[in-house]
Amino acid sequence: MQLFIVDSFTNKPFGGNPAGVCVFDTPADMGPARSGVLQRIAAELNLSETAFVAPTGPNRYNLRWFTPLAEVDLCGHATLAPAHLLFETGQATADQSLWFDTLSGPLSAVRDDDSAGFITLDFPAEAPLPADAQPQVPGSLLPALGLEASQVVTVVANRHEWLVHVSSETDLMAVAPNMAVLGMLPVRGVLVTAPSQADEGKVDFVSRCFYPKLGVPEDPVTGSAHCFLGPYWGQRLGKTRLKGWQASARGGLVAMGLDTPGRVMLSGQACTVFELTARTPVLQAAAGV
Repeated sequence: MQLFIVDSFTNKPFGGNPAGVCVFDTPADMGPARSGVLQRIAAELNLSETAFVAPTGPNRYNLRWFTPLAEVDLCGHATLAPAHLLFETGQATADQSLWFDTLSGPLSAVRDDDSAGFITLDFPAEAPLPADAQPQVPGSLLPALGLEASQVVTVVANRHEWLVHVSSETDLMAVAPNMAVLGMLPVRGVLVTAPSQADEGKVDFVSRCFYPKLGVPEDPVTGSAHCFLGPYWGQRLGKTRLKGWQASARGGLVAMGLDTPGRVMLSGQACTVFELTARTPVLQAAAGV
């Protein structure tokens, strides 16, 4: 097993969102029978997500994602991270599409043919629930974020998350979440977003994302959340090309393309920060051997 830490949605170490990347020799090494081992590795690394990959053919890999507490069915930064690593190390051919088979179906990654190192991921868009299926906003939601109703433009739900659109970037940065309360809400996470105050064209919107239920209090940069944020802001702004800045302490930039109905093209950079060594006795202990 090869083990790395890769910072996603940044071109500098210690920015963006760090992901663990474990590369196995065969799919059986990370199959269902090994789920407990994968979960223990993810908990030990204690990053927001760890990606586990194994080759199944030329430029094709199985991919699973684990938070410290649970397996998840989609993760943007922990798809960008293994794509970057596999291209960087030559384990995938950089001038061809790289495919990952996941719980969310096949996902592709394409490396731009320039020196900037941007990689574009083809992800499913996340639509809001229909108007007649929108759940009632919990009375605890806004107080748990430290927000007043006067600061909020709208609140929208999808299958997994609440999106809270606030009036300004200032309101967004003032959010002081009560993680215990957010973790009790009947959703996977809460996204707070606002129009950007940056010069026109640099960034269209800003966001912060909270997933305490998954063991991730504030996620540094959440690629999958932009599958919801991108279409939301694209419709509001009348744009098919957007840039979003996730305003966590580490921060990260996500570019989005919305040309294909039902899909979001997420683009970003990444850099490999650490290469680690897992000792055989440790892995045997994790597997109960």
